[in-house]
Amino acid sequence: MSKFIIQGGNPLRGKVKISGSKNAATPIIAATLLTREKCVLENVPKIRDVNNLLDILKGMGADVNWLDEHKLEIQCKDIALEKLDRKAVKKMRSSVLLLGPILARFRSIENFPEPGGCIIGNRPLDAHFAALKALGAEIEVDGNRGAYSMRAEKLANAEIILPEFSVTATENLLMAASLISGKTIIRGAAVEPHVQDLIKFLNSLGAKIIFSGQHEITVDGAEKLNGAKHTIIPDQIEIGTFAAAAAATRGDIEIESVDLAHLDLIILKLKQIGVQIEIGDGKLRVSTDGSLRSFRLQTMPYPGFPTDLQAPFGLLATQAIGTSLIHDPLFEGRMGYVGELVKMGANAVVCDPHRVLITGATPLYGTEIRSLDLRAGATLILAGLAAEGETVIHDAEIVERGYERFDERLRSLGAAIAKID
Repeated sequence: MSKFIIQGGNPLRGKVKISGSKNAATPIIAATLLTREKCVLENVPKIRDVNNLLDILKGMGADVNWLDEHKLEIQCKDIALEKLDRKAVKKMRSSVLLLGPILARFRSIENFPEPGGCIIGNRPLDAHFAALKALGAEIEVDGNRGAYSMRAEKLANAEIILPEFSVTATENLLMAASLISGKTIIRGAAVEPHVQDLIKFLNSLGAKIIFSGQHEITVDGAEKLNGAKHTIIPDQIEIGTFAAAAAATRGDIEIESVDLAHLDLIILKLKQIGVQIEIGDGKLRVSTDGSLRSFRLQTMPYPGFPTDLQAPFGLLATQAIGTSLIHDPLFEGRMGYVGELVKMGANAVVCDPHRVLITGATPLYGTEIRSLDLRAGATLILAGLAAEGETVIHDAEIVERGYERFDERLRSLGAAIAKID
């Protein structure tokens, strides 16, 4: 296991370029299974989740080539499902995104393992299975083995109401329906920016997908899809994370390669708590004089506040004057980072699995802590940078699942951070 060693107390200053979106890259890579033709993807983040998903595709016979640092060519022409690396599937949550494309193209898969990933609470696949069954799939669950088998002699269009705003269930349904000729209507669909980016990619393959109502999507699929070129959107969560880094360390960071289209609520919340934001052409400048105000924050499906930025704002609450309330109704395991912040001196009370009260401003002090999940790990790195003294963060590799060269880019901003393998 690797670890980060951080010497805190340095305000972060300078410029940083945002990577492509992790949450867009993984479903789009999975969607290349829908066609036998070549697909070229640009602005692909070089992160562990992407590399692991590519390894799974390569193991089944896909041709995968990096054309330059962030440009990727994938062709899933001759795929052998029997070569699916089930151990790799069990290690990452994103592998659940293979269900829709595999069912649509191959009509069956046996003993698909329950996907792994971050431990942030119970994340059942009920919504996925209900949606795929509505298209005509038969699904068997082997609870003893923790595996699923799916088969469908024929898939047919349907009008589907998702029981929750599940991003990955929406994405699986979009991908499967794109390879079914005719119209499928999805109600209760998630509409996050990365879902919208997946839709753009599927349309470039030859599907015809439109937003036909509030949280309603109509998919006009085809029996055969083509290859395509696509540029992945900037990572909205990474933008918010670097903004929190500037605020927590009382720094001044210019964030480049920014798509402002999906940042309204994030920018509004930063301004409300006292962070200074300057908006330029494709960039944000984020700074603070150190005076932050307490706040109330509730995560919600898009266009609400993203759950993946709840933890970084929890850190900001430790440096804000007064008591802040953070409510994350989506996942019951997202508050694990709070206990690590308390070890560093934070004044916080977890009211229940979904709510925390944090009173500030309190100084933070370096200590030994642990990355509990991807977003918690990134947040604790920022806490170490804001703290006095040395912080040691174990399980550093978890952060590499979703942040490209995070420690290197923080060092370019003046952070004293080293990774020890």
